[in-house]
Amino acid sequence: MNLIANILGTVAGPVMEVIDQAVTDKDQANRLKAELRRRLINQQDAALQARMKVILAEATGESWLQRNWRPLLMTVIVAIVANNYLLAPYLGAMFGVGLQLELPEQLWNLMTLGVGGYIAGRSGEKIAVTLRGRRGRLMDEVAGQ
Repeated sequence: MNLIANILGTVAGPVMEVIDQAVTDKDQANRLKAELRRRLINQQDAALQARMKVILAEATGESWLQRNWRPLLMTVIVAIVANNYLLAPYLGAMFGVGLQLELPEQLWNLMTLGVGGYIAGRSGEKIAVTLRGRRGRLMDEVAGQ
């Protein structure tokens, strides 16, 4: 998602400058830039909604593995990080032996995304509970959109 946001930000800046240069009426230029920003925000919102639906489908799936593969993967990655930065250095200092496991950059990035997704997911669950109490069946509302 950050890659898409970075690309959109990289493209949006020059487009805003082109609008400023090409449109002499400042009110019209501001309207065009506001419309562009609105569309970019809507696009990002649609992407987030799609990701949310996938995660909700996994979280409510019937298979234990379907519901828990993300937390299991995060646990394995965190165990590798804990080994490499906590356990192995101490074992190496005390006994001269400490096995460090390679953690490719892609797994590090995946862990970063996973932790961010977990935090967002937990926040979403808390918000959903609050909204469910106020407005009834939140899942019915989300499915109706």
